[in-house]
Amino acid sequence: MARNLPGALVQEYATTHEVIVVNDNSYDDSKYVLEEFYKRFKQLHIVELTQEAKMIPGKKFPLSIGIKAAKYEILLLTDADCVPASEHWIEKMQAGYDDEAEIILGYGAYYKKPGLLNKFIRWETFHTALQYLSYAQAGLAYMGVGRNLSYKKTIFFRHKGFSAHNHVASGDDDLFINAAATKKNTRINIDKDTFTLSEPAKTWGQWFKQKSRHYSTGKFYKPLHKFLLGFYSFSLVVFYPLFIVSLLLFNWQFALVVFGVRFLLQLFILFPVAKKLDEKDIYPLFLFFDIWMFFYYLFFSFTLFKKPAREWS
Repeated sequence: MARNLPGALVQEYATTHEVIVVNDNSYDDSKYVLEEFYKRFKQLHIVELTQEAKMIPGKKFPLSIGIKAAKYEILLLTDADCVPASEHWIEKMQAGYDDEAEIILGYGAYYKKPGLLNKFIRWETFHTALQYLSYAQAGLAYMGVGRNLSYKKTIFFRHKGFSAHNHVASGDDDLFINAAATKKNTRINIDKDTFTLSEPAKTWGQWFKQKSRHYSTGKFYKPLHKFLLGFYSFSLVVFYPLFIVSLLLFNWQFALVVFGVRFLLQLFILFPVAKKLDEKDIYPLFLFFDIWMFFYYLFFSFTLFKKPAREWS
């Protein structure tokens, strides 16, 4: 927090605003660190929680308290381990609103670091963003990421906050957006100044736990979203096995034509998106990652049947 909070406090935003930090029953020096920040930044609003909500796992209760404490209508949310990529984050995200907009979906990137795990994490993040941002553009918004998400207080209270899924540890971002987003009230913002940056998982086990928790909420999506996302995942799982079978047992020329057409479509679709999301360095490896996605979806398919966790880890 001490490392990332200054990024939100030094934003170049002329209009009156506040930066709310919810200190949720911390046992470290967070309280004193926040008090020191407050001496320099009077826009900082500290909310101290000293009691836990026993029946509401995860961060939904502290997040709800922070939203209720907010003075202004437009909320811009991020996590303690995230930092805005620029000093214009608030200004550019707020600029995405128009007369009908109530929700703005942003991009939460990860720091670029050496190693295969970092590239896997960033590719999966890029791939997920490609889906939820394009679905939103098509009027079918189904999720956002809590690392970079904005919506209005009125829509939060109109949908009774997170009450519909308080029993699920995660989902404060995707399940709320899945319920509240419509064709008319949702916009995306992929200006590079609006990105946030986070530290990626350092071990495969840590990353696996994070992704298992995320996918366990998918069963609560609207039926249309579950069908479309499920069909897409299914297509990635069956493509390469069918391709190999076709090469060996059927018409190999036709199989290569289908593979080539798909390859070219990916080539031309992924590059402009990777450029806009500042992930061009992983684009040359897209075929390798596409094959990896077969194993990824196959491996995480069991989470669809896993009971959602009631504890945050």
